[in-house]
Amino acid sequence: MMAGAMVTSNGAADSVPDWPLAYGRLIPPLIGGIRFEYTHRVLAAIVSTMTLVLAISITFAERRPLAKKLSWTALILVIAQAALGGFRVLEGYPSISATAHATLAQIFFITLVGLSLYLSPWWQGKLAQLEDRGSPRLRVLASLMTASILVQLILGAAFRHGAFGIVPHLIGAGVVTLFIIWAGVAAKKRFREVRDLRRVTKLLHAFFGIQLLLGGAAYWAVVRAADESQPTVTYATLTVAHVLGGALTLAAAVLFTLTCFRLIPSSARVAAESHAVKHSPERAGA
Repeated sequence: MMAGAMVTSNGAADSVPDWPLAYGRLIPPLIGGIRFEYTHRVLAAIVSTMTLVLAISITFAERRPLAKKLSWTALILVIAQAALGGFRVLEGYPSISATAHATLAQIFFITLVGLSLYLSPWWQGKLAQLEDRGSPRLRVLASLMTASILVQLILGAAFRHGAFGIVPHLIGAGVVTLFIIWAGVAAKKRFREVRDLRRVTKLLHAFFGIQLLLGGAAYWAVVRAADESQPTVTYATLTVAHVLGGALTLAAAVLFTLTCFRLIPSSARVAAESHAVKHSPERAGA
């Protein structure tokens, strides 16, 4: 993702006119913007290959169907993302295809994050289930927060690729801030003594705080770059760091949400268990 962001920040998206080869060659002359575009393609090929190996390995090593489904979903996503990158090169429409390309990258990333947590010993261990009496339930609040961050990243990608101005992205930042503060306060107020929730809350707030600072720095770099004929090192560094910060904030939100789902039963499950206890033979005096 950082290599892809480097392509955009250095204005190198149109430096290679063909795909999957580059200037009809496996290895093109590594000059100018070709360096960024070609590096991005090589890393994409490596990631795709590793994802294929991962999917095959999990298929044979895991018994849980969801782990297998997530691994093959990740492979489908990375292939689709590569195909979108090729479409961007061959057909154009950068504001649409490049935004979709960046969005799929984020979805692929959080799929791997979720899969990693699902495969962890922590997820498979015996964990005490929590009772959430607050409203809205923390599971719902965390899901809305994560969705708002993903939408915000889509708005940021659309701005970077020229679909519209920065105003929607700034509004999105305000919405994301509200949800992150809301979810964090709810988690601390309801489950202050739960170590796992405290950890993911701290991680989420740390990444989001850094991302806010990077957002201000990136905006300053964009404004300053308006007077420059070529992208500067400062502009490329700050904008790429902002993209990275967004991805890490989204990953932290996914971990926060999945932790809530693992520790807090759904309302339907709580109701079913309560009904079972109420109508158990022991309760009836049998």
